[in-house]
Amino acid sequence: MKENLTPNWFASVMGTGIVANAAAALPTDNAALRAFSVVVWLAASMWLVVLCVLTALHWIQHRDVARTHHLNPLMAHFYGAPAMAFLTVGAGTLTVGEPFLGHTAVIIDVVLWSVGTAFGVFTAVLIPFLTFTRYEMNADSAFAGWLMPVVPPMVSSATGALLVPHVGSAATILLFACYAMFGLSLFASIVIITIVWNKLAHHKVGAAGAIPTLWIILGPLGQSITATNNLANQVHFTYLSDTVAKAFEAFALVYGLPTLGFALLWACIAASVTIKTALEGLPFSLTWWSFTFPVGTCVTGITGLAIHTGSATLLVMAYASYVGLVSAWLLVAVRTFRFTYAQRSSQL
Repeated sequence: MKENLTPNWFASVMGTGIVANAAAALPTDNAALRAFSVVVWLAASMWLVVLCVLTALHWIQHRDVARTHHLNPLMAHFYGAPAMAFLTVGAGTLTVGEPFLGHTAVIIDVVLWSVGTAFGVFTAVLIPFLTFTRYEMNADSAFAGWLMPVVPPMVSSATGALLVPHVGSAATILLFACYAMFGLSLFASIVIITIVWNKLAHHKVGAAGAIPTLWIILGPLGQSITATNNLANQVHFTYLSDTVAKAFEAFALVYGLPTLGFALLWACIAASVTIKTALEGLPFSLTWWSFTFPVGTCVTGITGLAIHTGSATLLVMAYASYVGLVSAWLLVAVRTFRFTYAQRSSQL
C-alpha cells in the first residue's frame, strides 16, 4: 500500500469517525453506546495518524507516484477525503473525547478543524479548476465522486459550529464563516448532483465498481441538514439578537425537512441500484467506504431535526439509520482488512 498510497484511503477515517460522532449526537445516556463511541473515536484517531505518517513516507520515498494523483481525473477528486478526515476526527475529539481530555480536546479540534478547513477550501477551488482547464472529460465522465472536493467546506460548517461556544469574541465571525462555507458547498453540490443525475439518465449507472459512489450524494444532503441544525444551536453564543436566532432555528427546519425528503428518495434509489448490482456481482474496492460517511451525515442530520422538532418519528429514524450505519461500517471494515491482507500476501 505504501508504494501507491492514494488519498481515497482517508475515506476509511471519515467512515470510522462518523460512527463515533453520530453516536455522540444521539440524545441518549446509554453507557454502552458511549463506550462504543469512545472506542471507535480512538480507532479513527489512531488510523488518521497512521495514514498521515504513511502519506509522508509515500511522498518522501515515492514522490514521482504521489505527484501524479492530482493529474488523474478520477483520483484527484478524492483529495477531499484527507480534509474531511481531519474534520471528522477533530469533531469527535470535541464531542467524544472532551470528558477525558478537558480543554485539550478544544485545542486539538481547533488545530484539526483549521487544517481540514484550509485544505478543504483549497481542494474546492483546485479540483474544479483542473476539471475546467486540464482534465479530459467525456459526456459520461461525471460520477458522484465529483462531490468529494466540494463537500469539505460543508463538513467545516457542521463541525465548526461545535467550536462557536469555545472561541469567545470570535464566535460571530466563526458562525458567519460557517454559513458562508455552507453556501459554498451547497450550491456547488446542487450543480454536481444535477450533472450526475443527467449522466445516469443518459448513460446509465456504468461499471459495478463505481456503484458505491452513488451513496456519496447523501453526504452533502445529510451534512447540510446537520450544519443548519448545529449552527442554529450556537447562535445564542454570538451578539446576534433573539429575532435572528429564531430565524436561524426556523431556517434549520425549513431547509432540513425538505432536504431530508430528497435524501430519503436518493437513499432508496441508491439502495435499489446497489442491491441489483450486488446480485449480479459487486467487487470490493475502497469505494465501499461510500456506504458509511454519507449515511452517518444523515444520522446526525435526522438527529438534529428530531431534537429541534421533538418528533418521536424522526428520533426512531435516527436510531434506525444509526443501526444501518454501524452495520455498513462493520461490513466495510472487515472487507477492507481482508482486501489489505490479500494485497500484502500477494506481494510477499
